Amino acid sequence: MLFKKVTTPEVKTIALVAHDNMKPALIAWTTAHADKLKPHRLYATGTTGSILESQTGLSIHKLISGPLGGDQQIGALITEQVIDMMIFFWDPLEAQPHDPDVKALLRLAAVWNIPVACNVATADLLITSKLFDHAFEKDVPDYQKYLSERT
Repeated sequence: MLFKKVTTPEVKTIALVAHDNMKPALIAWTTAHADKLKPHRLYATGTTGSILESQTGLSIHKLISGPLGGDQQIGALITEQVIDMMIFFWDPLEAQPHDPDVKALLRLAAVWNIPVACNVATADLLITSKLFDHAFEKDVPDYQKYLSERT
């Protein structure tokens, strides 16, 4: 795969996702960092987004529920380079009926080189990084070059 440099903007678009058992942790984390998150564009799967919006007062763009396709919606936004980072508190101890969707979402995040936090410690590191509120360059797949070389 060929890559190109892109600049992640100062104002990030952040996906917030949590499995049912992890929603309290994401609510607590989001509440603790609401001031830092407020200037950014926040997306979430349906139930998580509704809870976060009501509990934190933050404006959340709500997609459909994860098991109904919200994970895929976030994945599509990652491939369209809309999502700049993802906070995904997934439950590693409980089987999820949509586990293949979860794995696909994490794979897309890796392919498109977006920062991902799967737990509170990593989310804390991301939000306190000097890059959180600043633009930075990163490599992403260059799909146009990929297409031109295949023809």
